[in-house]
Amino acid sequence: MDTKDKPLSERKKLILKALVEAHIEGGEPVGSKYIVQNNLLTCSSATIRNEMAELEQMGYLVQPHTSAGRVPSELGYRFYVDQLVEQYADTTREVVQINQLLKAKMAEIDQILDTASRLASSMTNYTGIAIKPKASSATMQRFEVIAVDERNFAVLMITSGGAVKTKKVKAYGRFGAEALRQLTSLMNECLCGLCADMITLPIIMDMESAMGEYAHLVNPAVKSVYEVMSELDGGEMRYSGINQLLKYPEYSDTQQFGELLGTLENQDEILDLVSKADSDDINVLIGSESPVEVMNNSSLVFKPIKKNGRTVGVIGVLGPRRMNYKQVLKTIDEITGSISTMIDGEGPPNQITEKGEGNGRKQE
Repeated sequence: MDTKDKPLSERKKLILKALVEAHIEGGEPVGSKYIVQNNLLTCSSATIRNEMAELEQMGYLVQPHTSAGRVPSELGYRFYVDQLVEQYADTTREVVQINQLLKAKMAEIDQILDTASRLASSMTNYTGIAIKPKASSATMQRFEVIAVDERNFAVLMITSGGAVKTKKVKAYGRFGAEALRQLTSLMNECLCGLCADMITLPIIMDMESAMGEYAHLVNPAVKSVYEVMSELDGGEMRYSGINQLLKYPEYSDTQQFGELLGTLENQDEILDLVSKADSDDINVLIGSESPVEVMNNSSLVFKPIKKNGRTVGVIGVLGPRRMNYKQVLKTIDEITGSISTMIDGEGPPNQITEKGEGNGRKQE
């Protein structure tokens, strides 16, 4: 049996936990002397040193230099996250803070995600990430058409995920209030629940026939729906607090940091990564566990937000491999929980309005 497959003794688990948390806090290799002097364990220095040597042989620790202490390997971080990390107890103050910030002014999922990414960054001191994942079947659950002026109207749409989208449309012909009411009714009757490839030419022709003398309004209105569906299917990522990463020596190499920024700006690799995630719970990708090569020195923690069984958004945190996993896991869980509660009906209603709107803390 491979040494890394052997179960760890309770003492080895305690030593690994103490070393990981000491390295997270200080960023330097940790030796047996440090663990003893800081009363992290009651074992002798020699015992801890021997156990650390075995943990290194098993692949949980790495010794950067012969005379230095040790740092966790990716396997060590993974074992810590999966079996040793202790969730912080919820505090009323933090939950209230999250709920107030998220519920204050927002009804659109876009706005909620944007605020959540800033909140995740301020509460963890890492980079907060908010993602609308790629989709292949965006649909609408409601339409409303309103006049803008005598030449233009706006199509307001509520997506199946609860987002409110607005598109201004130029009308190549006259229209009145009754024509727009008829178009609203027809779009709700014919287009709700359909993804883009299901809106066929026969459906559009039937709508034009039903509109009679106002048939010229159908094609530009349907085109606006296609445009919004294309935006939704493409996914979107926003991040907050990228400057937080500059606090950590892991990002002192300007070339590597520039490559990471380029990946964040390009978005595609991370959008693909998150959209393909299998778990509905918190996902933790440590270093090379991520297929995104420039993130090999980083960890990405994220959790999907569901509505009616569909993923409508993802909240995450990006930071160094030695991130404070206890605090990050707790923060992500609480923020996504608050958002889920809101969009399930306890927050602002998903109403269409004329504007398409409805309504930190340091590491411990």
